[in-house]
Amino acid sequence: MKPNDKTYFNTVITPESYSRGLGLRELWQKRYLVWLFIKRDITVQYKQTIFGMGWYFVAPLFTMFMYIVVFGKIAGIPTDDVPQPVFYLSGICLWEYFSTCLTEVAATFQTNASLFGKVYFPRLVSPVSKVASKLFRFSLQFSTFIIVYVYFVLRGVELRPNWYLLLFPVLLLIIQCLALGLGLIVSSLTTKYRDLTNFFGVFVSLWMYATPIVYPLSYVENPTLHKIMLFNPMTAVIETFKYGAYGAGEFSWTALAYSAGVTLVLLFLGIAMFNRKQKFFIDTI
Repeated sequence: MKPNDKTYFNTVITPESYSRGLGLRELWQKRYLVWLFIKRDITVQYKQTIFGMGWYFVAPLFTMFMYIVVFGKIAGIPTDDVPQPVFYLSGICLWEYFSTCLTEVAATFQTNASLFGKVYFPRLVSPVSKVASKLFRFSLQFSTFIIVYVYFVLRGVELRPNWYLLLFPVLLLIIQCLALGLGLIVSSLTTKYRDLTNFFGVFVSLWMYATPIVYPLSYVENPTLHKIMLFNPMTAVIETFKYGAYGAGEFSWTALAYSAGVTLVLLFLGIAMFNRKQKFFIDTI
């Protein structure tokens, strides 16, 4: 090429504006990338491990035994007449899935900095694939809960599953969308304010104790505190599952609708912020 020759570019690759469908159309067109990322995440989890997926069966059991000793035996917190292993595992499985998805989505820009700087693809592929790939881990952990549940049923323990258990797919969808929406918001903020990462880790840990995981909602007798806890969108999700699985807990259509509404708002806001921030991500990370 001669020194005076000019190079003209007639193709410009840019992400789809969030004002045109939040970039969801572009994400759907590249849905095969989501599947590739899911397979990659699942494969990486089991590489160079001794027990492989066995860890996901053992981890909730260890946590369950710790809760039984600390909160059941030492603190003496009731479990609504539900066997402690069943009560704790039901909360552990749902919360672990939510917190894991939330944490990994919140770290999207940091963990994918090198990849985002080299090639363009819809950035939403990465956080969406994280939430989807963790569903495989959740299914393994949830199978532990089912085994323990069936064990107590066979022993003659009266557990009262009911039709509200059919809401389980809806509850799972709320968990996924809530983790994705809030995680995208945090991910967008931490590209500029790095110290939020440390605060967020503490926030997630404290959030668990503000959710009826190790205690039933009925244990909170103070009316004001009880109402405050209902503002937590995860409260209605956990309580609805417990109510459907063994007839204990508190169920309210209003509380569940509130959780779904908050989730939709956070998801919309998270995708909008994420799409806006991705344009300047490489310059600020």
